[in-house]
Amino acid sequence: MKTRITELFGIQHPVIQGGMHWVGFAEMAAAVSNAGGLGIITALTQPTPEDLAKEIAKCNEMTDKPFGVNLTFLPGFKEPPYPEYIEAIIGGGVTIVETAGRSPEKYLPALKEGGIKVIHKCTSVRHSLKAERIGCDAVSVDGFECGGHPGEDDIPNYVLLPRAAEEIKIPFVASGGVGTASQLAAALALGADGVNMGTRFIATKEAPVHQNVKDALVKASELDTTLIMRSLRNTERVMKNAAVDTILEVEREKGSDLNIMDIVEQVGGVYPKIMQEGDMDAGAWSTGMVCGLIHDIPTCKELVERMVTGAEEIIQSRLEAMVS
Repeated sequence: MKTRITELFGIQHPVIQGGMHWVGFAEMAAAVSNAGGLGIITALTQPTPEDLAKEIAKCNEMTDKPFGVNLTFLPGFKEPPYPEYIEAIIGGGVTIVETAGRSPEKYLPALKEGGIKVIHKCTSVRHSLKAERIGCDAVSVDGFECGGHPGEDDIPNYVLLPRAAEEIKIPFVASGGVGTASQLAAALALGADGVNMGTRFIATKEAPVHQNVKDALVKASELDTTLIMRSLRNTERVMKNAAVDTILEVEREKGSDLNIMDIVEQVGGVYPKIMQEGDMDAGAWSTGMVCGLIHDIPTCKELVERMVTGAEEIIQSRLEAMVS
């Protein structure tokens, strides 16, 4: 299966593992890249640029295939040293960066000078067009179904992807709610050049997270996620749990007066407790609606190959039969 994305990034299959906090370690990225997709290390999970450099070196030892690094520009309690993280990325020989959150425009010159191809995650057509205009090489179009931050427009991929195809000239992938062969085929039919998956890759054997997290994803239905921080215009889709119930109660009480500090205990610094220790009620953690389509915990190779072969079968057999 050859698309503009496989050619741009030099990968075998048009399947990207998106950046995920406390999931995107070398083990995760290498497993996806070795399966023929594009694995992604999450830069800001690493405490310092020096730690990121070590994680990149570790990944280089685990795979000889292309992999990337996610660099997220989000409002936070303290801004990370982004220039130093970029130096670590370039110094490690990485040639692909997935950016997310705020516009990467400020840092594009440094990335481009380092020979980096940039794919920016966008939740709207207008943001995708800006990413194209400022020089990003590709975009990841993130629908309302996604885990993490879906933006504030609430447009699902069944509409967002064909709208993107109408206006965007650079390659783009479908992100949000993706986890099956039929969805890969659908994304291609709607104009995308591949898919980006986060939640689905957490439920794999190689994902470096606690078994409780994987089991929770298999058990969950498509009704088990909810949205928090809407009044802060920092909407996040998360798995329902006791901590999220607390957040929603505080949000109801505070209304438009909600401040991030009102819920900081449930959203700040909770990922190690969840992903590493398996405390599923420790706080809010990003989960996409695709959890309703997760029924097993395969290897990354098994997941990627069955998605691609399944999509090919749908395209070549089922769809072709309908028009012959």
